[in-house]
Amino acid sequence: QVHLEESGGELVQPGGSLRLSCASSGSNFNMDAMAWYRQAPGKQRELVASITSSGSYASYSDSVKDRFTISRDNAKNILYLQINSLKAEDTAVYYCNIGYWASGYYNALPYWGKGTLVTVSS
Repeated sequence: QVHLEESGGELVQPGGSLRLSCASSGSNFNMDAMAWYRQAPGKQRELVASITSSGSYASYSDSVKDRFTISRDNAKNILYLQINSLKAEDTAVYYCNIGYWASGYYNALPYWGKGTLVTVSS
């Protein structure tokens, strides 16, 4: 049974940094493409960053490019999201996801954690 558990979210001031973690179990982690999504209050869940199974390639949404870095440790079965220069609009619940790449695009599979809340406020 696949289990994803996010952690690391907290209240942070604008301009601050956070590192989110996602511990995965029950799947072949080193063969899984993975991603981070977020859902702000009243908005749809959006893809912010995705990464290949090896970690050799990552993709970012325009809204987070140059501020967010997705990475993974295949020895520990952990996915990370480094978030820098946080803005109020980054406030959201952040979820990790297992998926696959097709035709250059990340596609989500129905495996989600419960999410971790990031609140950016002074």
